[in-house]
Amino acid sequence: MNQPFSRERFDQMPLVGILRGFPAAQMSKMAELYAQAGLTTLEITMNTKGATDTIASLVQAFGTKLNIGAGTVCNMTDLHKALEAGAQFIVAPIVDEDVIKKCVSLGVPVFPGAYTPTEIYRCWSLGATMVKVFPASKLGPGYIKEVLAPLNQIQLLPTGGISLENMGEFIKAGAKGFGIGSALVPKQLVEQEAWEELYQHFTEFVTRYKTFLNEN
Repeated sequence: MNQPFSRERFDQMPLVGILRGFPAAQMSKMAELYAQAGLTTLEITMNTKGATDTIASLVQAFGTKLNIGAGTVCNMTDLHKALEAGAQFIVAPIVDEDVIKKCVSLGVPVFPGAYTPTEIYRCWSLGATMVKVFPASKLGPGYIKEVLAPLNQIQLLPTGGISLENMGEFIKAGAKGFGIGSALVPKQLVEQEAWEELYQHFTEFVTRYKTFLNEN
């Protein structure tokens, strides 16, 4: 039986590590170090080769320690494949109302991607767990603050261009979590199998996030 998404685990460290294009053979080691560092939530994008097999194997191996989800879910076909693989949550770069509604009906957490206030509010009104603001790097923390002024009930997950250097500003602006790709999981360290260095890199994100949170 598939393990359900743990909101408690997510809230302890709401950084979603985005794994796109990594070899399946390295995923297990990466997930092991990710959990050991205190990170809790991993997204495997559906446009990664062998994504469904990777999701299935990671859920089986780490489903009680990590939230393992599917990203780049852009339509119902992607959604069905992701859920069949055992994905514990769903992330999208766009607003697809059918995907959101289906996830809500099944009780599967869904993080759809939105850009404008209208898109953000629409996602939330449809039942999104959080709204992924994408691409956040083009908008900046000021945009998050301005959107949340009238829409303060919405939980936002900025994604795209988030780093150790700017994460604190986004937290100050009101972000409740982040989707982070290459800044959190550098491909060079994985390619070199520099596992100790990768682990230290993960722990730095954990430490900095906690520090930023306490400051705000």
